[in-house]
Amino acid sequence: MTRIGAIFNPYTHTPDEFRDAVLAAEAAGLPELWIWEDCFRQSAFASVGAALAWTEALRVGIGIAPMPLRNVAATAMEIATVERLFPGRLLPGVGHGVLAWMGQVGARVASPLTLMREYVPALRSLLAGDEVTADGRYVCLQGVRLDYAPRTPPLVYAAAEGPKTLRLSGEVADGTVLDSGHTPEEDAAAVSAIRDARAEAGRGGRHDVVAYVVTAFGPDAEARAVADVGDKPDPAERALWGEPAEVAAGAQRFFDAGVDDVVLLPASRGDIADFYRGAGEVSRLVSKDAS
Repeated sequence: MTRIGAIFNPYTHTPDEFRDAVLAAEAAGLPELWIWEDCFRQSAFASVGAALAWTEALRVGIGIAPMPLRNVAATAMEIATVERLFPGRLLPGVGHGVLAWMGQVGARVASPLTLMREYVPALRSLLAGDEVTADGRYVCLQGVRLDYAPRTPPLVYAAAEGPKTLRLSGEVADGTVLDSGHTPEEDAAAVSAIRDARAEAGRGGRHDVVAYVVTAFGPDAEARAVADVGDKPDPAERALWGEPAEVAAGAQRFFDAGVDDVVLLPASRGDIADFYRGAGEVSRLVSKDAS
C-alpha cells in the first residue's frame, strides 16, 4: 500500500531539536518519521528509542545505520530490543556507510558488497530467532541466537544506489531505501532491478521500496526545493513542492514508478513543524486516494 513519510535531517537540525520535531510529527498525523546515522552526528538507535518512547503511533525508520560500525550481533540486539519495547513501529535499515568516514574510524572494508551479502542475511536470521553460524570474510558467528528475538521480525531495509548494490538489496533485504535526487524514471529503473534480482534469487513476497524526495511547502517552495536538488539535470523532476494537494499529486509519479513509500525530505529553509503539518496532510490525501 502506498504511504508517505518525512525525514528529520541531522544536517539542518540538531539533536536538541529532535524531541520537539518528533512530537510535531505525531501531532501532524504523520505515519512515519525517518532518520539516518551519518558520522559523526546523531546516533540511530538512541534516537529511535527516544522517539518511540515519546509517541504512541508514529513509526520510525532508520535509513540507514552503517554496517561497518557495528558487529551484526550488536545490531540485531539493538533492533530486537527496540522491537520488543515498541512492537511494529521500527523500520530498521543498514547500508555501506560513507567509505571515507568508515576509514576515519578504522572500519572501512575492502568489499562493501561482500559485507552486505554476509551481514543482511545474518541480521535477518538473528531477528527471526534462528541460531546463526557464519564464517565469512566479515561476518563470523558461532552458534549465535538472540535470547529475546522479536515476536514478529521487522523488515530489514538496505540502502542502495549503484546497479550492483540495487540488485543485491533485492536478493538479501526485505526492502530498499533510495536516496533523494532521482527522477521517477530513475527510481522506476531501480525498482525494476531490485525486483528482478529478488525474483531471480527465488524469494517470494513483495520487496518494500522507500524513496526520499526533496520537498518544500509554503512561500518560494519551488525555488527552495529545486535549489536543494543541486546541479543535477532537470532538477524540477527530482523534487516536490507547493500545497499538500500538489505534493500528493507529484508523489503519485513516484508511486507509479513502483515506489511504495515516498519519504519527504524537507528543503533546507523552513520551519520543521510546519513541514510536518504539510506532510501529514499529504499522507491523508494519499491514503484517501488509495482507499
